[in-house]
Amino acid sequence: MNVYSNSRKTAGRPQVAVFQFVAATVCLWLLSGFWQLQVQSPDIYAARAERNRIKSLPLLAPRGKIMDRDGRILVDNRPTFKVLLSRAAMREEILPLIAEGLHIPYEQLLAQLRRLRTSNTPEYQAVILKENLAPGDIAFVESHRAEFPELELIRSQKRLYPADGSASHVVGYVGEISDTELEQLEFALYEPGAEVGKAGIEREYNDVLSGSDGRRVVVVDGLGREREVRGNVEAKPGRSIRLTIDLDLQVVSELAMEGKTGAVVALDPRNGDILALVSRPNYLPNKFVGGISVDDWRELVNDPRKPLLNRPIQAQLAPGSIFKPIVALAANRASAVEKDFSVVCTGGATFYGRYFRCHKPDGHGRVTLHEALVQSCDVYFYALGNRLGIDPIAETAMLAGLGEPTGIDLPHEEDGSVPSKQWKLRFFREKWYAGETISVAIGQGALTTTPLQIASAIGGLAMGGEWRQPHLVPHDEMQLIRDGYQPPAPRRAELDPAAVRKIVRGLWGVVNEAGTGVRARIPGYDVCGKTGTAQVVSRQYALDHADEQSSKDNAWFVGFAPCEAPEIVVVALHEHGEHGPIAAPIVRDVIKAYFDKQQRTRWTQRKNTSASDQRASNFSTPPPTVWRDGP
Repeated sequence: MNVYSNSRKTAGRPQVAVFQFVAATVCLWLLSGFWQLQVQSPDIYAARAERNRIKSLPLLAPRGKIMDRDGRILVDNRPTFKVLLSRAAMREEILPLIAEGLHIPYEQLLAQLRRLRTSNTPEYQAVILKENLAPGDIAFVESHRAEFPELELIRSQKRLYPADGSASHVVGYVGEISDTELEQLEFALYEPGAEVGKAGIEREYNDVLSGSDGRRVVVVDGLGREREVRGNVEAKPGRSIRLTIDLDLQVVSELAMEGKTGAVVALDPRNGDILALVSRPNYLPNKFVGGISVDDWRELVNDPRKPLLNRPIQAQLAPGSIFKPIVALAANRASAVEKDFSVVCTGGATFYGRYFRCHKPDGHGRVTLHEALVQSCDVYFYALGNRLGIDPIAETAMLAGLGEPTGIDLPHEEDGSVPSKQWKLRFFREKWYAGETISVAIGQGALTTTPLQIASAIGGLAMGGEWRQPHLVPHDEMQLIRDGYQPPAPRRAELDPAAVRKIVRGLWGVVNEAGTGVRARIPGYDVCGKTGTAQVVSRQYALDHADEQSSKDNAWFVGFAPCEAPEIVVVALHEHGEHGPIAAPIVRDVIKAYFDKQQRTRWTQRKNTSASDQRASNFSTPPPTVWRDGP
């Protein structure tokens, strides 16, 4: 061996030593890692590995359907897809690509994730990125499973409302739960991103309609593809609800209000069933499904006609002359005037230094209660109110249910106002002046009511002093969805039957004696009613701005039939309709539709009964014997 060879061996020994040291260190490090995995913390790392290959996917419960009284579907569901984003495994750098692929504004996506972080929502909880996916969205998720394992498709049910918005203020709409709602007790069991009722029946009976979601646990491979189902907790669908609404009457009411602003309420005073409830203008609930766009929402809230206002239960307006039957009842209860009390109407009268006009400039002449109701004479009721004073009027109005919510099963009902001495002292710290009673006596001044309150009040009066709580879900249905439910007891008052008959007779004359409501007459039926024309601005302002629609009076009409033991009460409010008789045909059409349907139903029942009797007679005699084996 030469000198050169020995020098190479000597020079290579340090590198070998370093290599051996590094190799030994790596081996020790790997051994310590294996020790930690296998001996020290096997459960922790096994759980982590398990989470990497197991996914827990929600199974969304379909909401219950909403039907009318005959079982016809008002609100249904249709199958669709949602896409979820798993935030636990989310990579920030892919968010722009996801936003572009799903056609979601990137800033909107960031704002949604930022809102979840500030609300301390757990990261393991997936977030709904988009609902009601288009075919292109579904194709994007399916074709990019390897690149975006954070995304997951789930089946869901999309709420399906009538395309024209029919009964929108009755059924309401659904939407994503808000941060404010998450803090409320009624939504304590809901998680961010859940879909809940926001208005109408959807909100009032959200707990019944929503059901409960299930969960599906699956094993996936490295590309996120499903390989095995580990467990299933089936979703429990929401319960369907049947309403008291009659779709036929609802449609007739909506057609009668086409192009108008106002409300229609049809009520069965015998049990409180709401047969029709219309608010115009309406809105399209389908726009809210999956989230309403900013432009659509801005258009709704900025519309001066207020389409989101549920006018039957939220429009607090002066009722005008449809309040006069309540004043007449108050006079009888207080025994403030003699039975033959009459007034000479010359077109107006002066009270407390102020001249109050009648709607008929040349006057009605001498009128009694009957003529005053038939012709809607203001002067008669000015004098009647002056004799009564405000408190007896207020007491009778509150007895009939005015000035407080009716208790209908809809959210956000308003109560209106019934002025009295105590009311003014409480809210304005001022005394009541006798001159203020004059305006209240014809349904003006500080008096405000909702259309539903008027329907209930007049219906209870016509029933002789029995007021049933209005409702949209029938009592037999409520007993199925609420344990221990008992129908609310009616509110009763001891009214003078003769006085009630006298008032009802006057309301019959309004329609049938050339009164102000002749346009509500239906041949062959006894229809009672009352017109109402309510000022919305001062008379002088109305004269100065006669060309402005908003300065015109509101037109009211309330009607019921039959006059004795009524089956239906209908109230129509035509905002800025100018004259009460304008609203009468709306009520007439709804009442006629009700009785036409009753006739068709009775005819069908008689036909079926006759056919059944005929079949029974056919089997009443034994059939002839057939000898199969010969004589």
